[in-house]
Amino acid sequence: MSQRFGQVEMQPVYGISHYLATVVYGMFFRGDIVGLDHLPASGSFLIAANHASFLDPPFIGCQVSRQIAYFARKTLWKGGFSSWWLDSVGTIPVDRDGGQDVSAIKRVLKALKEDRALILFPEGTRSANGCLQEPKAGVGLIACRAQVPVVPARIFGSFEAFGKGQPLRLGTPVTVVFDRPILPAEYDDPAAGKERYQVASERIFAHIAAIAAPVPPVI
Repeated sequence: MSQRFGQVEMQPVYGISHYLATVVYGMFFRGDIVGLDHLPASGSFLIAANHASFLDPPFIGCQVSRQIAYFARKTLWKGGFSSWWLDSVGTIPVDRDGGQDVSAIKRVLKALKEDRALILFPEGTRSANGCLQEPKAGVGLIACRAQVPVVPARIFGSFEAFGKGQPLRLGTPVTVVFDRPILPAEYDDPAAGKERYQVASERIFAHIAAIAAPVPPVI
C-alpha cells in the first residue's frame, strides 16, 4: 500500500482525517520525515513516541500509511461531534494513568491480535516545557503483554509549534524520526518481577531519547 493512496484502505472517517492531517502538516508544518522504512508493512506493532503537543498524534499518525489506533483521555468524551469522531476513528478511551485501565488494555490487546498498530506516549501526558519526561509503566505493561515489536519515534518542533499553554504557530517545521523496531527480547525482562513493566518502559524510552534530529544538508 502506497503512502500516497493509503487512505482508500482505511475506514472512511479515519481515512478522511488522515488525509486532512497530511494536508495540514504539508502546508503549515512540513519538516523532515525519517525512517519510514522502519515501519512494519504488516502485522501488529506499537509506535512509542515523546509527547510535547496536541499535534503529536496526528502528525506522527499521518506518516503511517495504514490505519492505527490511539489512546485518549476518557474526559475527552463529552458527547456531540467530538465523541462521535473519537469513536469513528477507533480511539481507545483510557484513564489518565493509562496502563492500569483494564478495559483499555483489553481493547488494545484485541486490536493487536487483529494485526493493528497502536501509537503510545510513554510519558503519559504532554511535556510542560518541551523536554523529555520520565516514562510511566503503562507502555511497558502493554508491550510486555502484547509481545509485539515497538517502533521508537521522536517528534521535533511540535512544542515550538503548539506547546502546552502556547499559541499555535503556523509555519513551524515539525520533524518526525522513526527508529528500528525493538523486539520483545530487548525490552522485556520477566526476571525484573514487580518492576518488569517499568523496566520495559524505561528501555523503550531510552531508544526514543537516543534519537537525534536530522542534520540539515550543507549547501
